[in-house]
Amino acid sequence: MKTVIFAAMAAAAFATPAFAQDAAPFTGARAEVLAGYDKLDTNGSGLGNPDGFLYGIALGYDAQMGGAVLGIEGEISDSTANTEAFGTDVDAARDLYIGARAGFLVGPQALAYVKAGYTNARIEYQGCCAENGDGVRVGAGLEYKLNGQMFVKGEYRYSNYEADVERHQVVAGLGIRF
Repeated sequence: MKTVIFAAMAAAAFATPAFAQDAAPFTGARAEVLAGYDKLDTNGSGLGNPDGFLYGIALGYDAQMGGAVLGIEGEISDSTANTEAFGTDVDAARDLYIGARAGFLVGPQALAYVKAGYTNARIEYQGCCAENGDGVRVGAGLEYKLNGQMFVKGEYRYSNYEADVERHQVVAGLGIRF
C-alpha cells in the first residue's frame, strides 16, 4: 500500500507542472526568431535615414499571475539598413536589448503587452571603424498562443540612442515556450 501511495504522490508531483502550464499558458522560458522592418532616424547628422530588413533571436521568461503576465527578455538582432555618407557605406549593425515586459490576457490564447529596457546599437563605417550607442527601448505587442507550446507575435518598438539617433522597428516573431 505504501508503494501505491508513493507512486501516486510521485505521479502527482511530475504532473503538477503540466497542469500549471495548461492553467497559465504564458508561463515559462521562451525562445523565438524575429524578422521585420528597421528604420534609423539620425536626425540631421548627415548619415541619412537608412532602413532595411531586421532579423534576430530572443530569449525570455514570463510568469502569468491570473490575467497578468510579467517577464524578462534579451535579444540580439542585426539589420540590412545601410546608407552612403561622407563617401563611405554606413551600416546599422547589431542591436542588443535586455528589458522587461508586462501584459494582460485579451482572450484565452492572446496576450497584449508593453516592454521597456536598455538597448545598445552598433553603426559600422566601411573600412574604418564602428560606434556603439546606448539607449532606451519601449514597445508594445500582441502574442498569440498556437497549438502546443508554439506562439506568434507582432510588435512595434521605438529606441532612442545617444547622439540623437532613433530607431523604429516593426517585428514579427515565431517562438516556443518551454
